[in-house]
Amino acid sequence: MSLADEKLETTDASSGLSSHSRDDLEKRLVRKLDQRMSIIVLLYTMNNIDKGNITSARLAGFEEDLHLQGSQYATLLSIIYVGFIIMQVPANMFLHWLERPAILIPWSMVIWGIISTLTGLTQNYTQVLLARLLLGFAEAPFFPNIIFLISGWYKRDELAVRATLVSFGSVLSTAFGSLFASGVLTGMQGVLGQAGWRRDTWLFYLEGGITIIVAICAMFILPSFPHNTKWLTPEERSLAISRLADDGYGTMDGPGKRTSIQGLRDALCDWKVWWFTILLTIERIALSFGFYFPTLVASMGYDMTVTLLLVVPPSVLATIGALVFSRYSDRTQKRAMFIIASNALTAVGFIISFCTMNTAARYTSLFLMTQNAGGQMVLWAWIKNTFVREPAKRAVAIAVISGLSSVGSIAGPFLWPLNWGPTYRYSYAICIVTLGVATAMIGVMHLHLKWVNAQIERNEQDVTDINELPDPVGFRYLV
Repeated sequence: MSLADEKLETTDASSGLSSHSRDDLEKRLVRKLDQRMSIIVLLYTMNNIDKGNITSARLAGFEEDLHLQGSQYATLLSIIYVGFIIMQVPANMFLHWLERPAILIPWSMVIWGIISTLTGLTQNYTQVLLARLLLGFAEAPFFPNIIFLISGWYKRDELAVRATLVSFGSVLSTAFGSLFASGVLTGMQGVLGQAGWRRDTWLFYLEGGITIIVAICAMFILPSFPHNTKWLTPEERSLAISRLADDGYGTMDGPGKRTSIQGLRDALCDWKVWWFTILLTIERIALSFGFYFPTLVASMGYDMTVTLLLVVPPSVLATIGALVFSRYSDRTQKRAMFIIASNALTAVGFIISFCTMNTAARYTSLFLMTQNAGGQMVLWAWIKNTFVREPAKRAVAIAVISGLSSVGSIAGPFLWPLNWGPTYRYSYAICIVTLGVATAMIGVMHLHLKWVNAQIERNEQDVTDINELPDPVGFRYLV
C-alpha cells in the first residue's frame, strides 16, 4: 500500500470522536510529541557547543598554541557560516523531498561530531581553518531542518513556547559549555600525554565524541512528519494532520503538494522572505557579542576558571526570560511586541557597557544583553507563522532566511578586535545602531501584517463563495 493510500484510510479516523474525546486525544498527542521533541534540547546544546568551543579554548591559549595573528581568530569564528550560506537552502529542499528529518538530522550530527573531534588534531591556522569550514557545511542542515520539523507538527499558537523549549540548548550551551570547558581545561592537563599548551585539544575530543553518541540516540527518538511517523496510531496520525489543516497549514503530502523547486520559486518571489533575511542579518551583527561572551567577562579582570563560571548566571537568566517571553507571546498570540521588548533590554545592556568600566555595572549589563534569546525565539516563531500556508515554500523560506542572514554572523566577529578592548566602546556603538535598525524593520513588518489581516477580514465579509478565498476562513497572520 502506498503512503498516499495509507493516509487516505486514516484521514477520517478521528472524525467520529466527540469534541471531548478529540480534546483528550489531542492533549495526549501533544504530550507524546513534546516528550519526543525534548531531545532537541540536547541536540541544540551540542550544536552550539561544537560551533563555539573555540571561544572557550581561546582562554586556554588556543591563539598562542596555533600562532594566530591579527584577524585570524575572527576568521575562524566566521568561516563556519560560509557553509551555512551555501548549504541551508539545498538541505531544506532535500528534507522537503525526503520527508525524513529523523534520518537527516542525526546523520548530519554524526558528521559534524567527527569533524569537531578531529579539530583537536590541528597544528596550525590552515588546518583549523579547513576544519571550521567543513564544520560549517556539516552543521548547515541542522537549524533549518529543526525549524521546519517543529513547524510541521505544532499549531501557530503553540510554536513560540515549543521553539523556546526545543531551542533551549542554544541558551543552555553557553552555561553548560562554559562549565564543561572549565572542568576540561583545568582537569585534563597532561592526560595521555597532552601537555598544558595543548590541553584545549581535550575539549574538542570530548565534545565531539559526546555529539556522536547523542546523534545515534536521536535516530531512535526524533519524529519525521505526521503522515510518515511510524509510532503514531491511525487516530493520532489523522488528528495530527487535521489539526494543522484547521489551523491554516498546507499539506505535506497528497494532491496539490508543491515540489521543492516550486517552493524555491515561491519563496524567492515573496518580498517578506527578503525583508526577514535583511532584518535577521542586521540583528545578527548586533548580537555578535555572543561570539566573545567569555572574552567580555574576562575583560573584568578574572582568571580563566572564574571567567567561565561567571558566564553561567547570565545564561540561566536568559533561559528564564526566553520561557517568559515565548509563553506570553503564544498566550496573547502577539509576536512583534515581545521581540521589540527583548531588543530594548539588550540595548540597555549595550548602553551600560558603552558608558562604564565599573565591574558590577558591566556584569549587570551582560544579564541584560542575553535577554535577546527570548526575542530571537519569538522571532523564529513569527517567521514560521508568516509562511505557514505552503510547506514547500516554508521549507525554502526558513532556509533562505537562516542561511543568507549568516552574512551577519560572518561580519559580526570582526567587530570585536583586541585593540578595541577592554572597553569595546566602538563595538557596542555599532551593536546599538544595528539593533535599532533591526527593531525598526520589525515594526514595519508588524504594520504590514496588520494591514494584510484587515484585507483578509474585508474579503471574508464581501465574498459570496468561500471557495473563492485564497486563505481558510478565519485565518489571520500573527502580529
